[in-house]
Amino acid sequence: MMLRKNLVLLLLMLTVGAVAYGTPRIRQNFNQDWKFFLGDDAAAKLPGFKDGKWRTLTLPHDWSIEGKFDEKNPAKPEGGGLPTGIAWYRKTFTLPASMQKKDVFIEFDGVYKNSEVWINGHLLGKRPYGYISFRYELTKYLKTGQNVIAVRVDNAAQPDSRWYSGSGIYRNVWLTATGKVAVNQWGTFVSTPSVSKTSANVYIKTQIRNKERVKAKIDVKWEVHDADGKVVSTTEMKDISLKDTLFEVAEFARVNNPKLWSVKQPYLYKVMTRVFVNKTLTDTYETPLGIRYFNFDAKKGFFLNGESLKILGVCMHHDLGALGAAVNVRAMERQLEILKEMGCNAIRTAHNPPAPELLDLCDKMGFLVMDEAFDMWAKKKNKQDYHLDFPEWHQRDLQDMVKRDRNHPSIILWSIGNEIREQFDSTGVALTRSLVKMVKDVDATRPVLSALTETDSAKNFIYQAKALDIYGLNYNHKLYKDFPKNYPGQTLLPSETTSAFATRGFYDMPSDSIRRWPKDGKTKFTDGNAAWAVSAYDNVSAYWGSTHEETWKEAKKYAHVPGIFVWSGFDFLGEPIPYPWPARSSYYGIIDLAGFPKDAYYMYQSEWTSKPVLHLFPHWNWTPGKKIDVWAYYNNADEVELFLNGKSLGTKSKQGEELHVVWPVNFEAGTLKAVSRKNGQVVLIKEIKTAGKPAKIELIADRTTITADGKDLSFVTVRILDADGNPVPDAANRVQFKLEGEGTIAGVDNGFQASLEPFKAYYRKAYNGLCLAIVQAKTKAGKLTLTASSEGLQQAVVTITLKGK
Repeated sequence: MMLRKNLVLLLLMLTVGAVAYGTPRIRQNFNQDWKFFLGDDAAAKLPGFKDGKWRTLTLPHDWSIEGKFDEKNPAKPEGGGLPTGIAWYRKTFTLPASMQKKDVFIEFDGVYKNSEVWINGHLLGKRPYGYISFRYELTKYLKTGQNVIAVRVDNAAQPDSRWYSGSGIYRNVWLTATGKVAVNQWGTFVSTPSVSKTSANVYIKTQIRNKERVKAKIDVKWEVHDADGKVVSTTEMKDISLKDTLFEVAEFARVNNPKLWSVKQPYLYKVMTRVFVNKTLTDTYETPLGIRYFNFDAKKGFFLNGESLKILGVCMHHDLGALGAAVNVRAMERQLEILKEMGCNAIRTAHNPPAPELLDLCDKMGFLVMDEAFDMWAKKKNKQDYHLDFPEWHQRDLQDMVKRDRNHPSIILWSIGNEIREQFDSTGVALTRSLVKMVKDVDATRPVLSALTETDSAKNFIYQAKALDIYGLNYNHKLYKDFPKNYPGQTLLPSETTSAFATRGFYDMPSDSIRRWPKDGKTKFTDGNAAWAVSAYDNVSAYWGSTHEETWKEAKKYAHVPGIFVWSGFDFLGEPIPYPWPARSSYYGIIDLAGFPKDAYYMYQSEWTSKPVLHLFPHWNWTPGKKIDVWAYYNNADEVELFLNGKSLGTKSKQGEELHVVWPVNFEAGTLKAVSRKNGQVVLIKEIKTAGKPAKIELIADRTTITADGKDLSFVTVRILDADGNPVPDAANRVQFKLEGEGTIAGVDNGFQASLEPFKAYYRKAYNGLCLAIVQAKTKAGKLTLTASSEGLQQAVVTITLKGK
């Protein structure tokens, strides 16, 4: 009898525990069925407000990209020339039964900007910074039945950003529910202080949230899982007394024979944190883990897992071309795939915290990351920029970025700022020290830098703070050589380089004449051309920068230069230097806005990869007799021979520091052919033919099977060909798109920096023979058929399969 009573009592205790402390956390995507209104209405925060006539949409959403380009838009061409303003989002929902009796939170990965959030008419808070992730607790305001979330987004005060920011709830939203005792937001931190080929010590620190000061004993158990889900290590702490609303516990886990994370083999583990209250599981929290170690050496550069590695990086803004700032995982993945193919192994998130999904992709795909917090501190760059919010919000924003991102093995650097004005002011000393300490208080495992432009150390007050681990130098490639002499013992990293300009498929002669556009910061830009284009030969840069070849020749030469971050990987919306309106996007990219590589892409590919490369340019449609500079980038070969219509024009080899070879050729129609050889054996052959008039369209989908999840994309390249199938290099035909099936055209583009055609359309003019249609799946499996037509041309069709989730 006594045994039965004890058993009943034990079962009752377990049941009470389960009710009191809940089951493990639930995290649901909260993107569906939002109502949107572009405009301002103070009554929209009230739960009874009538929003039936508002537009229904799925997040993430960027309303600016849907607008028309206009020079008079307040963001100006520097901000992309698209509309900004104020808008509201509302969502009516019933709390799932599984989340009742739990603590419930809404999590925003990013809202641009000045967001205010209400639940059932109660103001939860405001978050000014448009790039930061944040959450609010909803629990005490939730009702049985319908609840209403209302979000006001204010991006009206302009000019704000120095580039295109986008507007709206442009990143993912989540609804999360936990028990009263659970891992806090971003609460588990993993690091690998000791790593060898035979074992790794994983240090795991977890912050527990005890909302109601529940008096109980808890156990915390950590499991390390390998990529196949197998548990390879466990550790735990038992009988911990709950004392405060927040408290930390920490332990070491040992992983034997670890598979190390690297850029070539980005192996990922994960850590599962499990919290038990009175032996009842109340929370499960997953954390990514990559086991690796790295260091910067002032004399020898960068080392990953003990091996020397050159950082081959690019700077990336957050927009996704025709998709704007609205986050899409496939669009980001495509960008990274294109960069990976070029040989790139590192990303700088210029100049703000990125979407979490970008870091997930970098972890999985093998990219190193410089995670950057701010483009300005207390001193402004634009009238309405973050300097207005910096005094109140910078500590929380900076530390939230580090807490959110610190478990990503891809991240090797924290950047506290880009070209900050406090370099030139004595306030920079104290601010730098303060910001570095804020980072180190949250994560002391990675070096901290700030991207600097003032090269006189006596005048650079951020450098004078002596708080940075690494000297982040922007541009000034001629200073690389003597850096060890001028800054003894200091580690250099070129944090932003180049600023070379190019328009895909556009060429000016002569190609060996380097131009600085504009020539300085005071003289009005009067060069250029009526086409609003820049020659794609690598011979034009901003006055503060250099060509791609000028920079890379210096960076590759010295062991103490650990690598570079080229400005920029892709063209981006806004900052259309050197041209005025109608230019509305940048010319800096190695790759254009549509994702089509410019010629410099192949210079990097020939230098940054071991795969055989032979790239011949320009196109071969010119005026008879015109003298054309023919360039070739190549590798894995001793020489390249050029032929025109079967006649040899000579063999050339790169001499000294040269990165390409060139032939001056008098144009005659026909076939231009390059042959690369090594030890007399042919490596590669490339041909370019003179094209006739446009005759037909070709469609090339990057993927012909995508997932019917409402998010997945197929990027369809549109090529204009002549009757023989040759690309027509100057084709500008207007292409009309028709899509049949369960999908939409999410955007169209052609990569031209001064095109004012809308991105949200079913048509696009080709630019230099190319344009792009981005096809997005809906949620039903089946087939999509995209038809492209243009007056006088043979149409083309591509079929895309939508597979079930």
